[in-house]
Amino acid sequence: MKRILVTGASGQIGVELVPYLRKIYGESNVLATARRQVPGIVSEGGPFELLDVRDGKAFSNLVGSFKADTIIHLAGILSARAETMPQESWEINAGGTFVALECAREHGAALFFPSSIAAFGPSTPQDNTPQVTAQRPTTIYGVAKVASELLCDYYHLKFGVDTRGLRFPGLISYEALPGGGTTDYAVHIYYSALSEGRYTSYIGPGTYMDMMYMPDALAAVVQLMEADPSRLVNRNAYNISAMSFAPEDIAASIKRIIPSFEISYDVDPVRQAIAESWPNSLDCTAAKEEWGFAPEYDLDRMTEDMLKRLKEKNV
Repeated sequence: MKRILVTGASGQIGVELVPYLRKIYGESNVLATARRQVPGIVSEGGPFELLDVRDGKAFSNLVGSFKADTIIHLAGILSARAETMPQESWEINAGGTFVALECAREHGAALFFPSSIAAFGPSTPQDNTPQVTAQRPTTIYGVAKVASELLCDYYHLKFGVDTRGLRFPGLISYEALPGGGTTDYAVHIYYSALSEGRYTSYIGPGTYMDMMYMPDALAAVVQLMEADPSRLVNRNAYNISAMSFAPEDIAASIKRIIPSFEISYDVDPVRQAIAESWPNSLDCTAAKEEWGFAPEYDLDRMTEDMLKRLKEKNV
């Protein structure tokens, strides 16, 4: 990667990935794009342009004028919010990926696509979910992710586009505020632990989901995109995860530092149903063997860092 265009740069991943990439590749070599300009480091710390990823002509013009050799395609509407607006979510999440792939093909650029554990469904093996397995999601977000995974495979096989991707678990960050995802409780809980000493979870006890601390996710994107292509057997939608826990597990981790912390439950049936359709844990062997994936943070180390960072932000 030398010249990188990032879509959805104001989203959960983008607000941290853009500065991370600019530190590695240089501020002027990372063009951030989003549908809306949000004040802050993404739009003010380097090149920024407004872009609706459904607009193929505008998208192509930006890739060409910037001379991008890599497209990091993050634009999308997250799981819980997508269920409230399925038509627009499909247009952006699947349609936008098709446009991004066409731009990559036209300009000879590589493309990174962020898939998700939402690409799996109730018929998928729930524990140690294989890299290649049944994918029958029951959410529009998941359906769009599966379609996009297949599109990336197709564009690589048919046109030779250098497509690469990760199936992200829930991502936890002290920088990015929750953005409408099912796993966002694992971010909210830290804020509430510091501000109120208690948290009411919309996900029920015993509901395990894969998670990852954002620093590990950012490193994984760069590591995959810089990996030797001859080693990439699966190439698209690698399972990655750092930990799997239920709400009571993250509460216990917080109590190690804030003994008075309390958790209660008021389950949201929509998000609970989504969570129960996803795997409990992923098999990440392919990512480890093919490009050396090795996360640094487990639950307790993440909790310590999250609480420390949020205190520094005076949350």
